[in-house]
Amino acid sequence: MDTLFFIGVFLAFFLQFLLLSKKQKTLSDKILAIWMFFIGFHLFSYCIYFLGYWDKYPHLVGIHHWVPLLHGPLLYLYTVFSLRTNQYFGKKDYLHFVPSVFTFLYMFRFYFFYSADRKIMINNGEVDDFSIFMTLSLVAFLISGIIYPILSYRLLGKHRRLIDENFSYDEKINLNWLKYCIWGIGLIFLTVTIISLMREVIGVEFGFNVDLIFYTQITFFIFFLGYFGIRHKGIFADNKVQSNKIVEPKKQGEYKKSGLNQNVAASSHQALLKIMNEHKTFLQPKLTLGALAELLDISVNHLSQIINQYENMNFYDFVNKYRVEEFMQKVNDTKNRNYSILAIALDCGFNSKSSFNQVFKKTTGKTPSQYMTEIKA
Repeated sequence: MDTLFFIGVFLAFFLQFLLLSKKQKTLSDKILAIWMFFIGFHLFSYCIYFLGYWDKYPHLVGIHHWVPLLHGPLLYLYTVFSLRTNQYFGKKDYLHFVPSVFTFLYMFRFYFFYSADRKIMINNGEVDDFSIFMTLSLVAFLISGIIYPILSYRLLGKHRRLIDENFSYDEKINLNWLKYCIWGIGLIFLTVTIISLMREVIGVEFGFNVDLIFYTQITFFIFFLGYFGIRHKGIFADNKVQSNKIVEPKKQGEYKKSGLNQNVAASSHQALLKIMNEHKTFLQPKLTLGALAELLDISVNHLSQIINQYENMNFYDFVNKYRVEEFMQKVNDTKNRNYSILAIALDCGFNSKSSFNQVFKKTTGKTPSQYMTEIKA
């Protein structure tokens, strides 16, 4: 078991290095790297406890006690800065770390002024200097483990809408994988909560070291989080995608104060249809709202408003509708019968098979295979 834990520790620190070495890394990548460091530190601290080093070196006792209160805030801030246009920390963002900092400061005297013998006595439960504080910090940890995953999960929908409003693709920039990470964190916190209630409140005596359950979960969580975190490309990672070219999703009623003249809007709409139909701009696999706005020489906000009001859809659906129509035209052309479905889809501006299948089904109500079967019948 200790081998598995040390593999997890090594992987956490190694993934931190890879994230910091990532080209065009965003602030969210840096936050994830910091989170990886603290996950590795947390797991390492438990490893040396599990191997009995707290008894040999008492000054190591409890060195990670303040770290668990960082996991929730770092998850939340990673999600926040994956969709926030201003890529810098504000004063309010630092407030999320107050519980962890307070915990460290409260235990400062324990870390630096308690003798080795006193630390051993506290660790063995012979002295209750920190018993009340330990209970309160456990409650704070469990509350943090409930609140932050919920807040993060709610933000995922906003991130999806941000992509749909600004990008014609979502490969490597969507946060769908983070949904499973949040579920994983929720499972870990649920395990800790159930075990803590059974052990501390009900007084259940387990016949084995139950800590191994959730620390094993943490180890596997590192594998999953690190793999997808490295592959993920933030929406601000591309130098061509500037924060001032990103439009926040709006509702129809919010356009009343946009200042867009109706005649100008109608004219721009016709120009938009012309550039899509005649120049087939949608064939660019990584077409963005900002790039299209530059071609039309209008602001991204006005272009977004025109698409929403005149086409009654977001930018993502608008562009991919043209790609689907282009695909249907090409597969009906006998000249393209020798090409695979994927080859034709990529030629129409799609980036991957999965995104093509998803968009085609959403647009036509059929899978590409079903459509091909119908036209060949």
